Order: sequence, then C-alpha cells, then structure tokens
Amino acid sequence: MRNERRSLLKFLGGTIAALWISGMQLVQPAAAAEKVTVFAAASLKNALDAVNAEWQKEAGKETTVSYAASSALAKQIEADAPADVFISADLAWMDYVAAKKLLKDDTRANLLGNHIVLVTGKQDAAPVNIKHGFDLKGLLGREKLAMGAVDSVPAGKYGKAALEKLGVWSSVEKNVAGAENVRAALLLVSRGEAPYGIVYKTDAAADKDVTVVGTFPEDSHPPIVYPIAITAESKNPDAAAYVEFVKSAEAAALFEAQGFTVLK
Repeated sequence: MRNERRSLLKFLGGTIAALWISGMQLVQPAAAAEKVTVFAAASLKNALDAVNAEWQKEAGKETTVSYAASSALAKQIEADAPADVFISADLAWMDYVAAKKLLKDDTRANLLGNHIVLVTGKQDAAPVNIKHGFDLKGLLGREKLAMGAVDSVPAGKYGKAALEKLGVWSSVEKNVAGAENVRAALLLVSRGEAPYGIVYKTDAAADKDVTVVGTFPEDSHPPIVYPIAITAESKNPDAAAYVEFVKSAEAAALFEAQGFTVLK
C-alpha cells in the first residue's frame, strides 16, 4: 500500500512538472516577443507617437522609442546601442551611420520633409518678414535666440545655414543659445527663457505657448529630409514590417496631420 502511494505521488509530481514546463513553453513566445526599438529625431515625437499607437492597434506589436537629437542617436548607434530602426532629421547623420556600415542599405528611404520657422512666446508679436538682411538682431537686442546646437543638431544646422544665406548670422551669432535638440530649443521659447527661436514648423504646432512669426524661405537652407533605415545589427523580425507601416498611406495621414510633408 505504501509503495502504491509513493508511486501515485511520483506520477502526480511528474505530471504536474510536465504541465508546468508545457505551460512555460506555451507562454514563452509571447513573453519573449521583442518590441521594435526605434531611435527617432526629437521633432518626430508627437507624430511618431500617433503612428506607433496605430501600429500597435493594427499589428498587435509594440515599440520602444528613444527621442533625441539625430547626432546623439547616430553616436549611440555607433557605440552599439541596441536600435532596430533609425529615423534622422537630416541626411548627414544617416550618411554618417551608413558610412560606418551600421545600416541595412536596402532598407533606407527618404520619409518626410519639414520647414523651419521663427517662433516667439509673445502671443501678440508682429509678423516678421524673413528675407535677406532682415533685422533679427533688432528683435533680439541683448537677449537669446534659441536654436538646436548649430554644429550637430539638424534643426540648428538648417537654421544657421538660413541665417548665413540671408546675411544675418554674423550679427546674431553671439546671441545663440544652442540646445541639445530642437524640442529643448522650443522649450526655451515656450518658457520665456528666450524671446525668439528657430524650430521646425511641426514643433511650433505641438506647443500652444509659442507663435510662428515667420517661415524661412526654402531656398535659404538645404532641403529638410527625414530618412529612415533598419540598423545592420537588428535581428528583430518585426522591424521590416514596422518600417513599411511607417511608410504607409495610413501613417502618412498621421504625419501630415502634424504638419510634415510626406515624401513620395
């Protein structure tokens, strides 16, 4: 009788263990499903958040997004940060990553366009006619002009190029407050820490506390292009499908709603 009881306990124990292991194996694939890790220019936040929410709704997949200056993201990818997808705010930083052989070249595409604008936190500010020789220095006086860092952040580089082309850079260079990314520059204006700033049109639309007083002529700076690509080190099977969704007509409508131009 005792032996029979021991045999029964062993059988039940083995059965429970087998069921537990089987359950673990059934649960494991879902638990191990990887989120698509996206490194994206800070100016994309509002629009890309909307796109990613729709991706999750339709595909049942999730993303993890790091928003920062394209320069910082490119350097992180160079330092082996685990990104699946990179969306830069300019071609130069995507080219930088490509030159390091850190992209899957056949996945690269030009995704979006944008505009740079002059903004202020003064709700009743007069419009500014942005043209060659316009008196930006007179508007600033001794105060600061908020921009992305002009030697690295794409919005800052576009802004500096425009001011040089319009012949006013030398007069305001010492007034520039260079921020770590374009959203940080926007925040300086929104908080009243700088009376004027140069940001993307889409950034201005995302902050109700700033007013656009002028748009820079498109021929005053290089074309603003946001490229997208999958990184060479990505092993995520969902990365390609994610990129295709970001390039889809459905995503295009979400980008356009935030003021981006969708490049065909």
